Amino acid sequence: MALKQVSSSKCFGGLQKVFEHDSVELKCKMKFAVYLPPKAETGKCPVLYWLSGLTCTEQNFISKSGYHQAASEHGLVVIAPDTSPRGCNIKGEEDSWDFGTGAGFYVDATEDLWKTNYRMYSYVTKELPQLVNDNFPVDPQRMSVFGHSMGGHGALICALKNPGKYKSVSAFAPLCNPVLCRWGKKAFTGYLGTDQSKWEAYDATCLVKSYPDSQLDILIDQGKEDEFLSDGQLLPDNFIAACTEKKIPVVFRLQEGYDHSYYFIATFIADHIRHHAKYLNA
Repeated sequence: MALKQVSSSKCFGGLQKVFEHDSVELKCKMKFAVYLPPKAETGKCPVLYWLSGLTCTEQNFISKSGYHQAASEHGLVVIAPDTSPRGCNIKGEEDSWDFGTGAGFYVDATEDLWKTNYRMYSYVTKELPQLVNDNFPVDPQRMSVFGHSMGGHGALICALKNPGKYKSVSAFAPLCNPVLCRWGKKAFTGYLGTDQSKWEAYDATCLVKSYPDSQLDILIDQGKEDEFLSDGQLLPDNFIAACTEKKIPVVFRLQEGYDHSYYFIATFIADHIRHHAKYLNA
């Protein structure tokens, strides 16, 4: 699969690059960002996938989170894909910020209008890792995932649906129980239809209940002043209760005074990189 380099900038001794390719899963051109730490010049590195939230592209994380120094120091390749297919000319894809473009929700759609292109789950768990493994100096056996908001939901479900595939998982302000929140209900109805039993396959709180073992250390940071927390979109308590019941270890940190923004992410990003490095470099 041909990759076209869009940009490359030196950062903390490594290189922040963006590539474009024709996606087989999504049937459109897609961009993704790759950070190659200095260690990648001399050998294979572990790889950490970041999944962004609603309205984001591959640019938000790489320009706002300040993750590069920690990734450079720990020798991690970091991959940041886009959040949805682009320019598919599907009726309604540009109508709202929380559905369609920029809002793929990391599911494989089954509804007729969306099922051809909106296959972000297969893209981030299969096509993109294969592309990364084939084209960059990464160790495919050492891979982890993290994300923010809708992407935090994405990270949690990727890990929970694929036991053993990811060494670790973490999230900032994730949508923990989307079958019960407005964003989730809207997206799942649109992409998956009205049969709510199908929704549960993409809900972290539901998935935890059938997770086969407890070999997954989860770190979640949540801002206490997050408007979407108080608005009932994120529902972390439901997820924590389900993990506690299954004896799956979760470190949940409610961060006083922080909101839902990249200022919050930037504050704690080094902790998350360290969390993953502990497992990836073990």
